[in-house]
Amino acid sequence: MEWLLRRYRNWPFVSTALVVVNVVVFCFCVFTGELLYSRGGVESFGILERHEYGRLLWALFLHSDTAHLFNNMIILFFLGAMLEKETGHIWLAVIYFLSGLGGNIVSLIRKVMTASPSLSVGASGAVFGLDGLLLALVIFSPDFRNAVSPGRVMLMIILSVYDGFMGSNIDNAAHVGGLVIGFLTGSVFVIVRNLRNKKNRREVQL
Repeated sequence: MEWLLRRYRNWPFVSTALVVVNVVVFCFCVFTGELLYSRGGVESFGILERHEYGRLLWALFLHSDTAHLFNNMIILFFLGAMLEKETGHIWLAVIYFLSGLGGNIVSLIRKVMTASPSLSVGASGAVFGLDGLLLALVIFSPDFRNAVSPGRVMLMIILSVYDGFMGSNIDNAAHVGGLVIGFLTGSVFVIVRNLRNKKNRREVQL
């Protein structure tokens, strides 16, 4: 059993599972129409007046159309798989969901401030959180920085944010919120890991 765990520990279980769940939920939405969207999307009245706080989480698994789903899932699978090998399964999941929830909270705050009745769905905030995690790794992890160019990561993030602001019907507040939360939580992870590795090396030398 132990050799089996060692052999498959680098498999992107979390990233793959998230993609599968999102696709299954989308297929269910195709047959049920607006049922899940009306009950799971982020909108200020449902969350603040009806206290439906679960919307902040459920919205991460809802997508408006096939293109929306495909764009998020292709990034989630490939970027998530790469990061999962670096952070491990649990940390990848933690950062993903914290980024998604944080992005949706920022989106909700913006809706309240602008009195917007719009409803937001999608995993984009969580996916942008993975971009933030990637940025934290290239900044604070020397080994990872040798494999991935910081300049390319910054360019990718800038273009992604810019593309969002140039598009229509896009919740950029969730994107930026998820990106910031992903970077902050990713930074904590990398810094703590660096300190732990440094301590372990010191103990080995002693």
